[in-house]
Amino acid sequence: MKNYIFALFFIGSLFNSIDTTAQTSNTTSEKKSLEKPYNPNDNAQEKIDALLKQAKKEKKNVILQAGGNWCSWCLLFNDFVKNTADVKKVVDANYLYYHLNFSKENKNEAVFKKYAPNADKLGYPFFIVLDQSGKVLKIQESGSLEQGKGYNKEKVLTFFNSYKPAKK
Repeated sequence: MKNYIFALFFIGSLFNSIDTTAQTSNTTSEKKSLEKPYNPNDNAQEKIDALLKQAKKEKKNVILQAGGNWCSWCLLFNDFVKNTADVKKVVDANYLYYHLNFSKENKNEAVFKKYAPNADKLGYPFFIVLDQSGKVLKIQESGSLEQGKGYNKEKVLTFFNSYKPAKK
C-alpha cells in the first residue's frame, strides 16, 4: 500500500513538473513575440518633459508605464492597450503614453524618485498619471487590473476613464 501511494505521489509530481515546464516555455515564447517598448537608452526626463509640453497643447494627460522589457506583465499590458479597441480609443483620445524603463542597464532613479518615491514597494508594471503641468494625479499598481493571465477590460477602462483630463 505504501508503494502504491508513493507511486501515485511520484506520478503526480512528474505531471506537475511537466505542466510547470510547459507554462514557463509558453510564457517565454509569448514574451519573445511581444513588442519591447522600453528603451534603456532614453533620457526619460527629457522624454517626459517633451510629452508634458505636447500634453498642454493637446489638452491630454500623460501616462508613464513603469517597467521593462524583462517583465512579461509589462509587455502584456502594452499589447493589451494596443489591441483592445475600446481601451486604445480612450488612451489615444486622452493621454500621451510613455514606457518608463527600469532595468539593470538604466534604473532611472532620479525620475522614479521625482514621480513615484515609493516605487520600490510596487510590482511592475505600475502607472503614473501626470496632468499637463507634471503633477502626479495617481500612482496605480497593475495587480488590481489583472484577470487570469491577462487584464480585465472593464477595470482598465475604469482606471483610464478616472484620470482623463477635463475637456474645456
